[in-house]
Amino acid sequence: MNNTTAVLIAVGVSFIVTAVLGFVLIPLLHKLKFGQNILTDIGPRWHAKKQGTPTMGGLMFIIGIAVAVLVVALTGKFTAFSLFSENDVLAGQEKIKLYAGLLLALCLSFVGFTDDYIKVKRGRNLGLTEIQKTIPQVLIIAGYLTTMVMSNNTSMIIPLIGRVSLDSVPGIIFFYAFGACVIYGTANAVNFTDGVDGLCGSVTVPVGVAFAVIGYLVSNTSASVLGACLAGACAGYLIWNHYPAKVMMGDTGSMFLGGLVAALAFSVNCPLILIPVGIVYVVEALSDILQIASIKLRHKKIFRMSPIHHHFEMCGWNEKKIVAVFSVVSVAGAIVGIVLMCFSVVK
Repeated sequence: MNNTTAVLIAVGVSFIVTAVLGFVLIPLLHKLKFGQNILTDIGPRWHAKKQGTPTMGGLMFIIGIAVAVLVVALTGKFTAFSLFSENDVLAGQEKIKLYAGLLLALCLSFVGFTDDYIKVKRGRNLGLTEIQKTIPQVLIIAGYLTTMVMSNNTSMIIPLIGRVSLDSVPGIIFFYAFGACVIYGTANAVNFTDGVDGLCGSVTVPVGVAFAVIGYLVSNTSASVLGACLAGACAGYLIWNHYPAKVMMGDTGSMFLGGLVAALAFSVNCPLILIPVGIVYVVEALSDILQIASIKLRHKKIFRMSPIHHHFEMCGWNEKKIVAVFSVVSVAGAIVGIVLMCFSVVK
């Protein structure tokens, strides 16, 4: 199996499994009464109509991605491509990046699942406190970064400049500090983006495609396969999450997506590429940070409501328009990221 075939299988399987799971998971979530609780003080008042929509729908694409990776791996057992064979095109370091990245995403997803479960059981929109979420997130991220350090996966590509080695003690310290900020920020930025029907899934499809292409550019097959899985699974999820949403991903899903997107950036050795590729996430997070800072320092709001997609809602944009515009921005960012990596690899 060549790399292109592996990527196509990854896209197809992740899409089909995720889409089909909707027929099973959504009725189950209804039966378990795992409905979303909406508070109008953290979102537009008209979001109250979403009350009771099943949450934890992120389980659909989590399973879809896991199955797709497994299928590609097992299929490769009989050909030139295998995620398990030592004679495969995947080097040992690449495999570590793949499985450590998946584990990072799954562990962060478990934190999100706990948050969702508490919300559902207590019938409120507040689950874990910030400190209760932050501590396990930091520990999980530290574990992931330690795995990268121990496997000598600490070099980074700076777009338009080239590869920088971080093997020295100061370099390792920087790797930990910078890496923790990137992963923590990405996980929570993706979580902020999940506030409008179909938004998070729609802007993440181009992100997955971008990493599939970037993986090819840097000769990292696992990144290409995982990026393809991400794009396919999010597309399958959108069948059920487009406006009006029949299910919400919850923190279970958004934390998983954030962890996986961050892991993909580290997998291609270029965390900075998240700035263009994940531009929507960046803007969403910055809008929230600026809003809070302005309120505390100036006692004034910059936006009518944050994150910024809520600002546009308050300005009269409907959810479909927000998703369409933000998706176009995400596609543009993905293209810019790919172009930057093209020049970086050439250099």
